[in-house]
Amino acid sequence: MFGLLRNEEIVTTTQTASHVALFDKCRGFTRAREAQAAGLYPYFTPISEAEDTVVTIHGKTKVMMGSNNYLGLTHHPKVLEAAATALRKYGSGCTGSRFLNGTLDLHEQLEARLAEFLRKEACLVFSTGYQANLGVVSGLVGRDEAVYLDKLDHASIVDGATMSRAQVVRFNHGDLAGLERKLRSDGRPQGAMIIVDGIFSMEGDIADLPHLVPLAKQYGAALAVDDAHSIGVLGPTGAGTADHFGLTDKVDLIVGTFSKSLASIGGFVAGDEYVIHFLKHHARPLIFTAALPASNTAGVLAALDVLQSEPERREALWRNTKRLADGLKALGFDIGPSTTPIVPVLIGPLDKTLVVWRQLVDAGVFTNPVVPPAVPPSQCRLRASVMATHTAEQVDFALEAFAALGKSVGVI
Repeated sequence: MFGLLRNEEIVTTTQTASHVALFDKCRGFTRAREAQAAGLYPYFTPISEAEDTVVTIHGKTKVMMGSNNYLGLTHHPKVLEAAATALRKYGSGCTGSRFLNGTLDLHEQLEARLAEFLRKEACLVFSTGYQANLGVVSGLVGRDEAVYLDKLDHASIVDGATMSRAQVVRFNHGDLAGLERKLRSDGRPQGAMIIVDGIFSMEGDIADLPHLVPLAKQYGAALAVDDAHSIGVLGPTGAGTADHFGLTDKVDLIVGTFSKSLASIGGFVAGDEYVIHFLKHHARPLIFTAALPASNTAGVLAALDVLQSEPERREALWRNTKRLADGLKALGFDIGPSTTPIVPVLIGPLDKTLVVWRQLVDAGVFTNPVVPPAVPPSQCRLRASVMATHTAEQVDFALEAFAALGKSVGVI
C-alpha cells in the first residue's frame, strides 16, 4: 500500500510540475461556474421526461416554450412506429458514411420525397442540419470565390464559410442596399454565393427573398436559403420561405434540418441535380461522417407524411403564435420584428435576463435565454417558441407568468 501511495504522489507531483499553456484559458474560465453557483446557469438542463408540450426537470413539470418542435410531431404515433420498425429492420446505426457503406434505401426514398415536396430536381441528406450547411458552403464555394452572409446567419453557415477558404463578406442584418454595395465592389470574384436564414432564429423575422432573388440574379450569384426554422412553418404547403413567397423556382438551393418541424435529427440540401451530384463527391461533412441512422430517417419520412396530410397542424401553430405574440405585446413586452413562431422577449442586461429566466422556470415555464455573443450585451432576450400542440390554456399560463415576473423585475 505504501508503494502504491508513493507512486500516486509521484504522478501527481509530475502532473503539477508540467504546465500546459493551452489550458490556461480553461482554468481562467469562471463565468459559467459563477452562474451555476448563483443558480442562474441556463444551459445543459437535464430533461428526465418529455411528453410533447410538457417536460419534467428535476422532478417538476414545466410547460415547454423553448422547443423547435413546431408541429408537435416528436410524439406522433406514426413517427414513433416508423422509427421503431426501422430500428428493428436496419439496426441502431449505419456504421459508415453515405459515400461508402452507409447509404440505405430509406435515405434515397427520403431524398426523392423531399425533392418532390420542395419542387427541386434532387436532394441530398446529411447526418445533421449543421453538417448540411457546412457541406453546402464549403463544398461549393472555394478559394478565389466569395460567399455573402447576413450577420445574423446561423453559426453553421459562418463555419462553412470559414472552412471554404473563400472570401467571406458579411452584411448587416437585412441590409440589402449594403449587400448590393458589396456585390458591386471592384475586384469581386466571379464565383459567388449569397446565403441567408429563411427565418432568423434570434429575431423571428423572415428573409426578404422578393428583393434578394433579383439581386442575386443581377450579380450572377447563387442564392441559398437555410430553411431550418421554415420547413413546416412557412408557405401554403409548409415547404418553407421560397414557398411562402412563391419563389421556389428562383432560389437555387434550399437547405434544412430534420430537428425542428420534422421531429428527428439530420439535414438536407435540395437543388438542381448536377449541383447535388457535385456535392455528393465534394462535401466533406457528408463524405467523412457516419450516415443518418435508419430509425431517424424513417421517422422523418413519417413526419413528412403527417406534415402534408394534416395541414391543420400548421393552422394551429399560427393561432398559437398570434395568441402568444399578441399577449406579450399587450402586456408591454418588446418582441422585436418577429412575425413567426419564434417570439423573442427583449429583456436588456444579461443579469436581469438570467433572473427572469430563472423565475420563469420556477413558475413552470421553460424558455431559452439568448445572451452575448449571440446578441449585443444590451439586447439580451428570452426566446420563446410555440408548437401546434400547445393548448390555449398553456399559452395563457405562460403569459400569466411573464406578466407577474415582468412587473417584479421592472421589465414592464
